[in-house]
Amino acid sequence: MPRLSLIVITKNEEASIGRCLQSAAGIADEIVVVDSGSTDRTLEIARAFGAKILEPGDWPGFGPQKQRAQEAASGEWILSLDSDEWMEEGLVREIRDVLNDPAAAPGYRMPRRNRFIGKIVRFGGWWPDHVLRLYRRDKGRFNDNLVHESVVVDGEVRTLNNPIEHNTIVSAEDASGKVERYGEIAGRELIARGRRCSAFEARLRGAAAYLRSFVLQLGFLDGATGHRVARYQSRYTYKKWARVAATNTR
Repeated sequence: MPRLSLIVITKNEEASIGRCLQSAAGIADEIVVVDSGSTDRTLEIARAFGAKILEPGDWPGFGPQKQRAQEAASGEWILSLDSDEWMEEGLVREIRDVLNDPAAAPGYRMPRRNRFIGKIVRFGGWWPDHVLRLYRRDKGRFNDNLVHESVVVDGEVRTLNNPIEHNTIVSAEDASGKVERYGEIAGRELIARGRRCSAFEARLRGAAAYLRSFVLQLGFLDGATGHRVARYQSRYTYKKWARVAATNTR
């Protein structure tokens, strides 16, 4: 069976990194962790799993950081997981079948089952949330996006059935922090692409994001969780466009 490298980027992930790495223990021949200055037990836990650890000392953005991890890997296949993601046995079996298939495609996407403060999200655009995470190392690479990065594969991409499990948001504080961090980064990317926006338009975009998630994407069927997800989407959308608006008015 071809060698599989699991790649993960981290910063202060002691609460989740163990479950992530343990879920791949039966299939990964190598674990590569690229860390951004953890001050908790993240690296201690990763070392207990035999991980190869890189500490480059700077932060180039999510896409470039994950590409660093890929370039440090030696397996013919790459499996990329976030530290707050993990796999159940059904997905592990599917991945093993891919590795044993001489006619396997260059890349594979799989659904991702997201959770918001402990509740599985079924609607609001959060399911099935397909992500491409398994690919031949010589056929794929991460794009340069600073946030919401993705893998670009040269060739056919197929879809697996079993999901990646994901603790997307673990608390209200986590939601607020991600809105601020990711919204700021996404806003800078929009500015770099020459996008323009007024403060009024930023508010409209935020409101539209709520309606899209809660109504058009049936988030209301998730009840209170659907409302929280829609609010999160709205706040994030407003934050990134407000960042653009602030620059445009200077």
